[in-house]
Amino acid sequence: MILQQQLSKLYQQACEMELQAFKPGNVSVYAEGHDMTVADFRLSAKVSADALCNNDYSLGEKIYYAVQATRVAVACNTNLGIILLCAPLIQAMREIKSGITLRQALHQVLITTTIEDADWVFKAITLASPGGLGHADNHDVAEKPTITLTEAMRLSSHKDRIALQYLSDYQDIFDFAVPIHYNAVTKSKHPEWAAVAVYAALLSQFPDSHIERKYGDQYSEMVADRMSKVSRELSRAEVPEQILPLLYNVDQEFKAKRLNPGTMADMTVATVFTVFLEEVIQLTLRNKNLPI
Repeated sequence: MILQQQLSKLYQQACEMELQAFKPGNVSVYAEGHDMTVADFRLSAKVSADALCNNDYSLGEKIYYAVQATRVAVACNTNLGIILLCAPLIQAMREIKSGITLRQALHQVLITTTIEDADWVFKAITLASPGGLGHADNHDVAEKPTITLTEAMRLSSHKDRIALQYLSDYQDIFDFAVPIHYNAVTKSKHPEWAAVAVYAALLSQFPDSHIERKYGDQYSEMVADRMSKVSRELSRAEVPEQILPLLYNVDQEFKAKRLNPGTMADMTVATVFTVFLEEVIQLTLRNKNLPI
């Protein structure tokens, strides 16, 4: 069985890998910003791990108590999106057995969310108070939910990429980002640069929900253009460090405009975490240590 401690370790490793990746506009070991530090994110990963990996918690409880622990530790919203994406993946690990893939197990988790899950998550979102959240006429997070968590995510999926993952069984991650990660690791042998490749590819392909909540689509084309260039140069570079000057320039440009592609940073964590989980599942199955 994949133990709670092992899941906690993999989750924290995924969070650390994302911090080691130079993600223009976002916080990393190369450049902090937006009144947040690398230390804030490391502490957030550490304190949220116990709740996320607690086998006695429901999906909604995992999310709420992880957000609560983060809020107590760092007093700001560092990881709401990470928690929302990683909690169902962790919950799905309880469904894994021979012949069942991680994505199939995740599908089962997502189609069986409850109104109680929604209640916990609404409280978590209110506690985290993410930037640009706004107000909804129906099923606002400040009110008691009357629909399941997945149904609530459906209402937000047109404007929030994280919510969309709940409706698509994480299609952006499994069908788009994970293959990019594997290809990049094969080429560079440096997993942190694979995370950069994922981040750049996601921003080249999809608008960032965090940015668009604050500014609409006025910067979406510019962000996609800059990150498409990062993707091209990274794929051409003999060694990834060759593109560091470009990354610094784009990072400074984004931060001068107060642009933080936080959604795609969260998606990057979830992608790395998915890769880690799939690898440990395959290893466990090969060793015939079932059920896991």
